[in-house]
Amino acid sequence: MERIDEVYEFYNGGAEIGRLERGLGVVEFWRSKEIISRYLNGKLKIYDVGGGIGMYADWLASKGHKVTLIELAPTAVEYAKQHMTTPYEAEVGDARKLDKPNNSADMVLLMGPLYHLMSKEDRLLALSEAHRVLKPGGILIAAGISKFSSATWALTVYGTANEFLDDDIYMDMIIREMKKGEHIRPREYPFFISNAYFHTIDRLRNEVSEAKFKIIESAAVEGCAWITPDIVDKWSDDRKRERLLRIIRTTEHEETLMGISPHFLVTALK
Repeated sequence: MERIDEVYEFYNGGAEIGRLERGLGVVEFWRSKEIISRYLNGKLKIYDVGGGIGMYADWLASKGHKVTLIELAPTAVEYAKQHMTTPYEAEVGDARKLDKPNNSADMVLLMGPLYHLMSKEDRLLALSEAHRVLKPGGILIAAGISKFSSATWALTVYGTANEFLDDDIYMDMIIREMKKGEHIRPREYPFFISNAYFHTIDRLRNEVSEAKFKIIESAAVEGCAWITPDIVDKWSDDRKRERLLRIIRTTEHEETLMGISPHFLVTALK
């Protein structure tokens, strides 16, 4: 297994605190919960693997599910324990080697590990572990980041204000992402996400299938609507938000638009 010291340090330093409560993170969180909710039938035992500070775990626990948060960064686990509004289990662990019994969960969330493991070998380890701990018929929901996300981010919502495209360092970064799927954070941009692997939807589905899962849905999270100027302000208006959601929901399965969405979710069955 590869060392993931930079990822550990990034999240152990509190990178996730508030991320899903501001900016485009609000859209990501809203839509991810919407997609996950399609599969919450009955009261489930759920492992939220790589679940950060417990945003999804807390939400799921509030709905009556038995949730265990498993997170690499100890400070994130401690933060989750101190800020949970509904009790759930929270423990330090590695997605590639889960300290959980075979066939013990109804659902596993991989909302971060598959884009923070740079090697395919490690991503398949995480997927295999999810497969092992799921009960027969259990549900996997796995998140990927589009390899076009940094490029579209610079070209659209934030491009005019920040002029990233004038920066050779940023340009080199996005060309590598688009060609190889490898996001290597430049030292000049310490606030960017730590080193990661950015997928295409086909690559993510293929890796999930290779781990012996049966794909049942692929859905864009923010979809094409995220490029809307001033989307954060529009999202706070109920009427405008519903219009944006209608566009996202209508196109969420459109294969030709999938890569423009910063995140997508693959749902699969054991």
